Amino acid sequence: MDFYGFYTGTEFHAHEYLGAHVTDDGVVFRVFAPPASGIAVIGEFNEWNGDPMNKIYDGNFWECVIPTAKVGQMYKYRIYDQSGGCLDRCDPYGRRMELRPHSASIICGGGKQKFTDEKWLKTRDGGLDKPLNIYEIHAGSWRCKPDEEDQKDVAEHWYNYRELADLLVPYLKENHYNYVEMMPLAEHPSDESWGYQISGFFSPTSRYGTPDDLKYLVNKCHNAGIGVIMDFVPVHFAANADALAKFDGTYLYEYDSDVGQSEWGTCNFNYYRREVCSFLSSAAGLWMDVYHCDGIRMDAISRALYWQGDPNRGVNQGAVNFLRSLNHGLNERWPTGIYMAEDSTNFLKVTAPTRYEGVGFDYKWDMGWMHDTLDYFATPFGERPGCYGKLLFSMHYFYNELYLLALSHDEVVHGKKTIIDKLWGSYAEKCAQLRTLYFYMYTHPGKKLNFMGNELAHFREWDEKRELDWNLLEYPFHDAFQKYFAALCRTYASEPALYDGEYNPDCFEWVASESCAEGVYAWLRKGRGQNLLCVMNTQDSAHKKFPLYLKFPCSAELVLDTEAGTWGGVHKAHRKQNFHTTDGGVFGRDYTLTLDLPAMGSYLLRLTPEAPNPDAARLSANKALAQKRKAAKAAKAAAEVSNK
Repeated sequence: MDFYGFYTGTEFHAHEYLGAHVTDDGVVFRVFAPPASGIAVIGEFNEWNGDPMNKIYDGNFWECVIPTAKVGQMYKYRIYDQSGGCLDRCDPYGRRMELRPHSASIICGGGKQKFTDEKWLKTRDGGLDKPLNIYEIHAGSWRCKPDEEDQKDVAEHWYNYRELADLLVPYLKENHYNYVEMMPLAEHPSDESWGYQISGFFSPTSRYGTPDDLKYLVNKCHNAGIGVIMDFVPVHFAANADALAKFDGTYLYEYDSDVGQSEWGTCNFNYYRREVCSFLSSAAGLWMDVYHCDGIRMDAISRALYWQGDPNRGVNQGAVNFLRSLNHGLNERWPTGIYMAEDSTNFLKVTAPTRYEGVGFDYKWDMGWMHDTLDYFATPFGERPGCYGKLLFSMHYFYNELYLLALSHDEVVHGKKTIIDKLWGSYAEKCAQLRTLYFYMYTHPGKKLNFMGNELAHFREWDEKRELDWNLLEYPFHDAFQKYFAALCRTYASEPALYDGEYNPDCFEWVASESCAEGVYAWLRKGRGQNLLCVMNTQDSAHKKFPLYLKFPCSAELVLDTEAGTWGGVHKAHRKQNFHTTDGGVFGRDYTLTLDLPAMGSYLLRLTPEAPNPDAARLSANKALAQKRKAAKAAKAAAEVSNK
C-alpha cells in the first residue's frame, strides 16, 4: 500500500494491505486505529482470548501474525480506547462476515472460483452511443426457494449467488436486458435496510453465499454478454456498535458534529479525513478489481454534494473533492466501467469529466423526468391539458447532463404504490397507459433502468421479505405485458436511432408538442441515417386522421403498436402497416402524415424518405393562407354579432 496515497485520499488498494491476509507464516492482521490504547485479535483460533497487536509504521497502524489462524475462521478486533474501555469490532477491511445478527469477520483466502471473462472485459464498453438497459434487482426477493410452511416470508429462503445466476441470466437474456444492477451486496445487519446501511464495505453479504459464489454469478453474466453494476453507498454507514461507528473510541470515520448523523439514523462519512476517502475508494475499487464488476451506481449523492442534502446549508466541498478523486481514479484504473450518480440536485457538471472541473460521473439519474412523468400519468384525463408541459419539460434540460431514466425500487415502496397502480383510471385504462408510459420511457433519449417487477405490471408494493408475485403471469394482461416489455426492450436494442447520438441535440426533434387538448406528443429520433417517429396519445379518446407535419416526404412503416392485440390492446385484427405522407402541411413542414391514434396508445414508425415535391411548399402556403382568411372571417363575424 502507498501510505502517502492512503493519507492523501488517493489509495484504491488499501484492502490489499489492511484486513486479514493469508501468508506462508500464517494470517497477518492489520488495522488502522490511530488513538487506540491497545488492540487484540480475538477469534476461533485463540478461543476468543486475544493475541495482542503491535503498532507499526507511524504508530497509527496495528499488526500481528497468528500462525494457527486458518481460512474460514471467525475473528474480531478487541479495541481499547484512551479511557481503558473496550469494544469488539468487525474488521473494517474484512473480506467476509458471518450471517446477521452475528457480526464476526471471517478469514478469506484467494478462493477457487476462476474468471473466464477475458473476452468480455476486453470488449466491454459503456459508450454513449450504445444501448444501456439495466434490470435492477434485490437478490433476496427476486425469486426465493419455496417454503411449504410459510409461502409469504422468504427471509432465509434465499437462493445463493450460484443458484441465482442460473435463474437470472436466462431471464435477462430472454427479456433483452444487457446489464443487471445489484442492490448493495456489501454486508449489512438489517434486511430492512436493503443493503444501504452497511457494516462490512469489503464483505459481500453472506446471505447469499461466499465470495466465490458471487464471482460465479458475475462470471456467468459476463459469459452471457451481460454487464454487472454494483450499488455502492459512499455517503453513510450503519451506526452499529460492532462496526465503524466510533471505531477506535473516536470519530474515526464519521463527523464529530451535527452533520455526523443522517436522516436514516446512520453515520455520515467524514470526507475531510483523507484516510476515509482511501477507505471508500478502495471499497469501490474492490468491486471492480476483485469481483470484475462493470460499473458502480452511487447512492444518495445529493446528501454528499450538499450538507445533509440541503442546498440551503451549502456545498460540502470535501465531499465534492472526494467524488472527483473517486471517479477520476476509477476511470483511470477501469476506463470501460460505468459510474453513475443517484442525484436529485441541480448541482452543475455532475457528469462532466474531472479535467473540466466536473464531478466525473458517466451518468446521472434523471429524477425530474421520473417525477414529472409519474405525476402526469397519475392526473385525471380531464385535467391533463393543464399538465401537458410536464412531458415536454425534460427535453428543456436534457442536454445539461448525461441522463439515465430510472424507475427504481424507491418508486414502488413506502405507500408510493407500484408503477401501474400510480396511473389514473380503471384497471383497463391503467393497463393501456402502462404500455404507453414505457413506450415514452424507451423512446425518450437517455439510458434505461427498471426495478424488478415493473415488467410484470406488479400491483403489490415491493417487500424485501417476499419474492415477486410471479403468479401474476397466470393472468392474461400481466402475461401479455411481460411479452410487450420484452419486445420493447428488443426494439430499443435493435433500432440505432433510439440510442445512437441520444446526447446530441441534432438527433431529437419535436413533431407535435402543442396538442394540449388532444394529449398527443410526437417526436423524431435520428441516428445512423435512421429516422424513427414516436407518436403517443395520452388521452382516453381516440383521434381519427390526426395530422403530423414533417419536413420531408416519406413512407412510414409501423415498428411497434402498443395497442396490438398481442399485448392485449384494442387492435385485434391485422392492420395497415405502412403509411405515406401527403403534400402540403404547415409553414416549414410541408408534408403531412395522417394517422388514426387509439386511446392511450402509441406508435413507433420507421420513416423512409421519398422524392420531394417542389409544389409541396406552395400547397402549404396556400393552406396557411386559407386558414388565415378563415380565421379572419370568423373573427369579423364574431365582432359583428358582438356589435349587435
